[in-house]
Amino acid sequence: MALQVTEAAWQVRTLLRAARVGSLATASHGQPFASLVTPACAPDGTILLLLSDLAEHTRHLRADPRCSLLVNGNAVSANPQTSPRVTITGLAEVTTDQVLKARYLAVHPYASLYADFGDFALWRIQPLNALYVGGFARASRLRSAELAPDPAAVTAIEADAAAIMAHCNRDHADGLAEISGAGRDWRIVTVDVDGCDLARGEQVMRVHWSAPAADTGGVQAEMVRLAREARAAKP
Repeated sequence: MALQVTEAAWQVRTLLRAARVGSLATASHGQPFASLVTPACAPDGTILLLLSDLAEHTRHLRADPRCSLLVNGNAVSANPQTSPRVTITGLAEVTTDQVLKARYLAVHPYASLYADFGDFALWRIQPLNALYVGGFARASRLRSAELAPDPAAVTAIEADAAAIMAHCNRDHADGLAEISGAGRDWRIVTVDVDGCDLARGEQVMRVHWSAPAADTGGVQAEMVRLAREARAAKP
């Protein structure tokens, strides 16, 4: 089963879930400060950052949790302004949730080298508003309620996520290879209402559903569809 969502909200969610790098804006004594960060998304769509206490932006967030994050997709021409992008504004806080930490490391596996250092902590940004620009003259403003996935769907899929991933990795390695389009040995490392992430070593790719899934049945239907379409596309 699939859920309905506005086109702008869907584009924002897919951009955020696929983003592996972004620009974090913080403030110190009224002075804006931007820095490169590597985001991930929790199942409920909140943003995860692994930050060092030694970093300037972390000191800013501890003093003032207000922040924004800019991520962008691929430009459709040589002009970078044709790239879809979204700026999220929100509030940041430290979380000690080990499930969320595992989620972060699933899409940034290289970070396991330093994730347990004493000066690193996982931060979570609750989006409040978003400005989505889909290209020239294509801008939409969205509030948190428009961005957030359906809570019941998040809970249902998260409850079965481990079983879904174990089943796919154990019994459907060929299907995952077809979906990846990039050879064998890919494993599914996250699954949520909007899609899944496949990993091979430190390579990670985001795979989007055609629409948000409402439950485990919806996830299974999307996986079957993706594998079927991948097989059909083969020469």
